[in-house]
Amino acid sequence: MFFVGEKVVYPVHGAGIIECIEQQEVLGTYRSYYVLRLYVGDMRVLVPVDGVERVGMRRICNADKLNEVRLILNEAPSPWEDNWNRRYRLNMDKIKSGDICQLAEVVRNLMRRDLVKGLSTGEKKMLDNARKILMSEATLAAGDEPKRVEEQLFAGLFEV
Repeated sequence: MFFVGEKVVYPVHGAGIIECIEQQEVLGTYRSYYVLRLYVGDMRVLVPVDGVERVGMRRICNADKLNEVRLILNEAPSPWEDNWNRRYRLNMDKIKSGDICQLAEVVRNLMRRDLVKGLSTGEKKMLDNARKILMSEATLAAGDEPKRVEEQLFAGLFEV
């Protein structure tokens, strides 16, 4: 159970804060919903209270996990799948997992691939979205300014 004011992550959309819990009628049935205000795009999302496990909503990471993300971003990229379609699906599965470490791998790999070979339009869009999701959680977890968090996260990304 989550509470009002708690910082959470909604996979594929990013991190946000639970503004309230409200009852709404959908198709004649009343259900309780968490009302999230997402950090990216200032979007408002309703998540059924009884469906948080299904959608993968979780609490934001702690400082230790954020340090792990920094390390992942500074590692060498994973071996690249040559087939674009398969690579795209593998990356999308990692993003959908809701795991910030897998998300960091996607960001690292795509940023490094962009430097070496360039990215297709679809992968550029994926990188932009994955980076926004990563930054939304990292910024809320660090409790700092987005620019400073970004500098800290990506400081060593291109040194490997």
